[in-house]
Amino acid sequence: MADVRLLPVDRFGLIRRADALAADWSDTMLAAAVRSGDLLRPAPGVFLVPDDVFATPHGGDELHRLRAIAVVSSVRDQGATTLSHQSAAAVHGLPLLKPDQRLVHVTRHGTNGGGERGYRKVHALALPASDVVVRDGIMVTSLERTAADIALTGTFAQALTAIDGALRAGASRDGIAARLQGRRSPGSRIARAALAHADPLAESVGESWSRAEMIQARLALPVLQCEHRIDGSTYRCDFDWRCRLVGEFDGLHKYGRFRRPGESVADAVLREKKREDALTRAGVKVVRWVWADLEQGRVVPMIRAWLDALDTIPALSN
Repeated sequence: MADVRLLPVDRFGLIRRADALAADWSDTMLAAAVRSGDLLRPAPGVFLVPDDVFATPHGGDELHRLRAIAVVSSVRDQGATTLSHQSAAAVHGLPLLKPDQRLVHVTRHGTNGGGERGYRKVHALALPASDVVVRDGIMVTSLERTAADIALTGTFAQALTAIDGALRAGASRDGIAARLQGRRSPGSRIARAALAHADPLAESVGESWSRAEMIQARLALPVLQCEHRIDGSTYRCDFDWRCRLVGEFDGLHKYGRFRRPGESVADAVLREKKREDALTRAGVKVVRWVWADLEQGRVVPMIRAWLDALDTIPALSN
């Protein structure tokens, strides 16, 4: 079989059928490459070479981004739709909590023609020009509009995650509020509650989901990214209660994400262990949880138990 790496790609890394045919490939050859796994077909008439990045924790987001671009940049859809909702989030690089990426979400200006169409979820409504931006030549809803749309259609945790992330990326809180104004969908109350609690200091999906559970359980809310100065060193913590109790969400690639230049993952883990030891010696209790704890509902009971025992933790002494 011919080498798929020699196929012409566009600026997005996508292979268009017309370009492949012009390079002496046939539809039969393309179909055979898809069957063998040498090519992926994110949309009709569009292909891409598999990449190791698709197997990483954020691989699904990257694959959906490419699929969304493939859909709206095809000849039949060009200029007719704007990427929105989860698909716009993928283009913006906005991390979401359990996004539904089975279909590419597009918004078409007007009041008719919405619904599912093959590989697309079409939202038909009057979309103001101010809610549309261009990213890499592709029309997508603005960060503010994207966050609002997702918040209106998800759970409280999903809404909080989307708005936290949008604020962290530079979105305007007032801008999101304006785009929720007058929206009368069933998710309006959830979206407004999420906006009221949103905080750009939340650094990951797991931190936002953790905080959403705390809020819904009516726990005492922590200070985010609080700094502790101990023995001349500064330690920043995900969640802090009264400088006595610290909570840390350990994501799948937290240590890789926070590695210093030239530092291995093992070095980062050791540095984190020394950090926790320093906090403990100073009288700060450190509790940790992972994704599975959130999935199984174990985080709130654990934090509640430590909050109940907070007054028994010795005071911080630097």
